[in-house]
Amino acid sequence: MKVVFLGSGTSTGVPVIGCECPVCVSDNPRNKRWRSSVLVQSETTTLLVDSSPDLRAQALKHGLTAIDGVIYTHEHLDHTAGFDEMRAFCWKRTERLPLYAGPACLEQLRRMFGWAFAESNTYQGYVRPAAHDHEGKPFTIGDIEVIPVPVIHATVETFGYVFQTGGKSFGYVPDIQELPEGSKPLLMGLDALAMDGLRFRPHRTHFNVEQNVAHMQELCPRLGLVTHCGHEVDYDDLCTKLPPFMQPAYDGMNLCL
Repeated sequence: MKVVFLGSGTSTGVPVIGCECPVCVSDNPRNKRWRSSVLVQSETTTLLVDSSPDLRAQALKHGLTAIDGVIYTHEHLDHTAGFDEMRAFCWKRTERLPLYAGPACLEQLRRMFGWAFAESNTYQGYVRPAAHDHEGKPFTIGDIEVIPVPVIHATVETFGYVFQTGGKSFGYVPDIQELPEGSKPLLMGLDALAMDGLRFRPHRTHFNVEQNVAHMQELCPRLGLVTHCGHEVDYDDLCTKLPPFMQPAYDGMNLCL
């Protein structure tokens, strides 16, 4: 399994427009953060998790020309606003693009991009999704098994996911303020786990770094990663504050499991 971090930032991205804080003006490339999204790949399957507002730039940077499916964590715009950029992934497909989301997110996507989901949408120049409500149950795309992990984030239905293929496992939870007890076993003992760590100070709808580390120590992945970071988090500073089995995610990071 290969995981590519297309973006590791929060909803504003980093640098933030108009901000001159030390992180926003930093020349460290690992302090430059597009909105959060990852690719999960096996030898035969490529999955996109969320379509961020930066999807076009992300795809061009990484030479991404085709995906086998897209999976959404939740409906917030920093995870969905790049929806129309997926046109480029539909041009060479005769069949519709598999799209998986929870019921609330899927309903919102249909409301925002109704033309794409219409049965009359057969033109290959448009996004043509084959929508699936996963209902919180495991599903498979190609040779990758996907396990939804319900989490609490703001007031919207939100899922993290565990991806399994080739005997390896990767968990991805970019937005979370609380991990329900029933979801913890799904994230226990993974090969790698990336979770929300917005900033050092507490936040009412996101894990801060301290909460991320505490949960990583309980869930015991082989590698723990902090993602969805804002402009209060300096990459080098964060490195010094994490236990040995953890590190910050960064844009362009490649994990080979």
